[in-house]
Amino acid sequence: MDSAALDSRAINQASPEALAADLQRILAGPPEQAAATLRAAAEGGVVQAQLVYGQWLLDGRGVARDPAQAVQWFEHASRKGEPMALNMLGQCHAHGWGVPANPLLAAYWFRLAALGGLDWGMYNYATALALGQGIPADRAAALDWFRKAAALGHAKSSNMIGSFHEDGWVVDRDEDAALAHYLRAAQGGDFRGRFNAARLLVARGRPDQALPWLERVPDTATPAFLRKAAAWLRDWIDPEDRAAPALAAETADSIRRLIGLYERHPGTPPPGAGIAGPRA
Repeated sequence: MDSAALDSRAINQASPEALAADLQRILAGPPEQAAATLRAAAEGGVVQAQLVYGQWLLDGRGVARDPAQAVQWFEHASRKGEPMALNMLGQCHAHGWGVPANPLLAAYWFRLAALGGLDWGMYNYATALALGQGIPADRAAALDWFRKAAALGHAKSSNMIGSFHEDGWVVDRDEDAALAHYLRAAQGGDFRGRFNAARLLVARGRPDQALPWLERVPDTATPAFLRKAAAWLRDWIDPEDRAAPALAAETADSIRRLIGLYERHPGTPPPGAGIAGPRA
């Protein structure tokens, strides 16, 4: 199908497979042209186009930034039960994008997305439960949702489960279990999981296993996290707690090199408002 002719009539006549392939070509084109075509597809009822066009309206990509209009497109998609649209509405209410910030409504939409089987919805709803954002805190329920998301391969949820085990939230403190979950998150690409796994490995005297994960933290870490991580690494070299075990000279030199890497690395911009995950 010719992407230039992607109007409501063409959309209604095309197969889902043809539409999916066509949308991939559209997204690879010039942003202004892609945005116009996405809008046509969105107006034709293509849910994925509604989601992506809403995201572009949030970001101002190929079109003037208009969070209020973005919310309207997410609402359109949500009426068809699309879990990501429900999650996006949760993000908009959580951050005040196009609507007044309302953590209670955010938790409501995150819960619907979670019930719809979306891993990001599960993660966001679990986070609201764990921190009491808009709803009463319930760490046991939060852990259940994190576990459901982790079972779907959601790396950030695996990292959160590790934190529960390390801090003794709901479950007994268990550093072995914490490390196992951090490593699962690290393998899944989560920068916090990589750093947390390395942190416990260093504490256990296994820097040879920790340093490769520390090397990979900047691959996906945000600038804010890299700044914090550099500060943590400095404390490992010269801890305030003089009872802390001393690091071998070779390990300390490697960490000094990593501090320089973290400070020079621009970091990865935070992901989108829900299409690719929460802004965090």
